Amino acid sequence: MLVSQYLLTQQQWYFNELYDRYAPKVFAKCITLLKDEIWAEDALQDIFIKVVLRLADFGERSKFSTWLYSITYNYCIDQVRKRKYDVMMPDEAWDRLDVQDDTTDDKYLLETKIHELKVVMGELPVIDRALLLMKYQDDLSIRDIAESMEKTESAIKMQILRAKEKFRVIHEKLFKSI
Repeated sequence: MLVSQYLLTQQQWYFNELYDRYAPKVFAKCITLLKDEIWAEDALQDIFIKVVLRLADFGERSKFSTWLYSITYNYCIDQVRKRKYDVMMPDEAWDRLDVQDDTTDDKYLLETKIHELKVVMGELPVIDRALLLMKYQDDLSIRDIAESMEKTESAIKMQILRAKEKFRVIHEKLFKSI
């Protein structure tokens, strides 16, 4: 609704509403993928510039959030490739998990699993990491992921399957001998 209103009237208020609604989520995704707050702030601005320039191409064929997140993921992945930066989940994101179990053993086990997850995710190629995050962290459907990455659903299913297999192999290599 806001998108069509903005395109129809070109009134800045509508775009400001879109920005206010989606900027925090886009920023969080940028931090997750880029692992640098300053870099994420720059990415946020660049992404919304792209949104303004491409908004007429949106066409409402999918949800605006899906379209926006595809721009976000693609932009961040391109930045990582350009800078050859080792991206992994930021420690702060994991630290925000609320661990309040009754026993110390449960807390230790959870913290151990979180550590393993961080390490393995950090070892995955950025595209595999992005796919797994889109599917399991962001809870996007295969269809939404396929639309955002401009691939077929079957291609995305296969890429996710391969990413999960890479995750399993890396996890076994790093943690099963312990």
